[in-house]
Amino acid sequence: MTDSTVLAPEDRKIVTLARATRVRNGVPEGAAVRDDNGRTYVAGTVALPSLRLSALRTAVAMAVASGATSLEAAAVVSEAESLSDEDLAAVRDLGGAATAVLLAGVDGEVRARLTAG
Repeated sequence: MTDSTVLAPEDRKIVTLARATRVRNGVPEGAAVRDDNGRTYVAGTVALPSLRLSALRTAVAMAVASGATSLEAAAVVSEAESLSDEDLAAVRDLGGAATAVLLAGVDGEVRARLTAG
């Protein structure tokens, strides 16, 4: 999938939020997740001397901390060509193996549609 216009509006929204967070915070990655109630959680990469978290793991942690019990979808905006096993595992832990995960380039174009499983 290379044309983000074919995304459902809800998926386009999380890609846009992830991209905006990346730019606004000046971090390597932005991520957004949508829970089963339609709420979204957005985060950027955390890179402190004592704490390092990818944007996606941070967004999942924010969802959990806010009381989310399941995920519908996740999106990551990054220069990376793939997502780490740890990132997919975090989504899978909360959303299940079939949870959709979108990987978009810094231009917001979706390069890959994966599942957490």
